[in-house]
Amino acid sequence: MKKVLVVDDSAFMRKLIGDFLTASEQLEVIGIARNGEDAISKIKKLCPDVVTLDVEMPKMNGIEALKRIMVECPVPVVMLSSTTKEGAEETVKAMELGAVDFIAKPSGTISLDLHKVQDEMVEKVLSASKVNMTKITSTFRKTTYSSEPANEGVPTLPSEHKWTRDSPKLILIGTSTGGPRALQKVLTELSPQLDAPVVVVQHMPPGFTNSLAKRLDSQSAIKVKEAEHEEILQKGTAYIAPGGFHTTVVEHGAHLAFGLSKEEAPRNGHRPSVDILFESASLLRNYGKIAVIMTGMGSDGSEGLIKLKETSEVRAIAESKETCIVFGMPKSAIATNLVDSVEHIEDISQSIMKYML
Repeated sequence: MKKVLVVDDSAFMRKLIGDFLTASEQLEVIGIARNGEDAISKIKKLCPDVVTLDVEMPKMNGIEALKRIMVECPVPVVMLSSTTKEGAEETVKAMELGAVDFIAKPSGTISLDLHKVQDEMVEKVLSASKVNMTKITSTFRKTTYSSEPANEGVPTLPSEHKWTRDSPKLILIGTSTGGPRALQKVLTELSPQLDAPVVVVQHMPPGFTNSLAKRLDSQSAIKVKEAEHEEILQKGTAYIAPGGFHTTVVEHGAHLAFGLSKEEAPRNGHRPSVDILFESASLLRNYGKIAVIMTGMGSDGSEGLIKLKETSEVRAIAESKETCIVFGMPKSAIATNLVDSVEHIEDISQSIMKYML
């Protein structure tokens, strides 16, 4: 049974979160904390397997507490956030600082309808409790990884569709848990002269993807923005699929354009879905695609990769187990035997550029 510390300034929310988590036979709430200072003291004393941490708290807020936790007593953290603009911005910052995942409160700081996300909360806390913290605290320190090539044992696969360097390119990235930090590493290392657009599906609810795009834009040499319906894709720009919308890429005359839709149900529990993005790209006959699947729970992207490989010029990259926060999505992609190379996170941008040249 995994031990959880619940941190929230509201007694009502502490009780509600505690009740939801203890309803799971796999979780035990071993303590509660009212603010960041109290949380750090309790973590050191109780040694929980995972912490739920409210973003907005007095005395020491969630962001300040998270910074200290990562330095003084590293432990997997799941943030609880409101869907306000400020809440979304702080949540994106928390993902960068080392939080494993987050849960969006349905209706603000005191969510009387928190039961709507009870199953999601249990799933994410359980998943976070299994994360090896060395992957969080040293995600981008190259020296911590094996010196062996990450793609050892992964065959270079023959493709029915010849890879031509002269065809226009489209870069597709799918990720979930741990994705914001992984995206920060990959997108910030791409050149502003990149001769292709980049389309990213990061599993996030509405209201958070725009904050993620703005945060990444402020850190990257390429432009990063949230995708808009019928927008024409531009080279040297990365587009984040908006939360709540399936995002497709379609031909629009001599250009590519986005289609955004809420009509289709979530796929693999997600909207946007990596599979749906990849499947739409598989219909683009005249483009070479570079498909990248990075850290995340589940298998989203694998079915789409199969469709891409059946119909297109594609080079597929999966993030290595050594650097994934959660090795679900890349593992599933690798299991299709259609991945061309497996790379540590700090080598993915270089691998993308290798296929572009």
